[in-house]
Amino acid sequence: MGLGCVLVLVVVYLSLTPDPVAELPGENGDKFGHMLSYAALMLWFAQIYRGQMARIALAIAFVCMGISLEYLQLLVATRTFDYMDMAANSLGTLSAYVVAPPRLPNFLEAAEALIGRHIKPR
Repeated sequence: MGLGCVLVLVVVYLSLTPDPVAELPGENGDKFGHMLSYAALMLWFAQIYRGQMARIALAIAFVCMGISLEYLQLLVATRTFDYMDMAANSLGTLSAYVVAPPRLPNFLEAAEALIGRHIKPR
């Protein structure tokens, strides 16, 4: 859960920093970056919250976060407001919602099982 909160804070920071850290190459590299960021957020939290209603609430929250951050960029002189960024954020969130476990394996459970096998109790 803590790492997920850090991921949210990183997305907020990268969205609002006056000097963007980096942009992905290509004509629409920034859109791919938006999609990837929000897909990562949704996938991370979908590993933890398995109930359908919780996941719907998460998806709504991330879509709202993406829209809100885009509007907040209007307050940062060096950032630009873009409806297509909102769409990319939403598409990333919804794509991850669709493929989240049980459609894809729960990688947090797999990591926990793997670590548990290699750590012997004292």
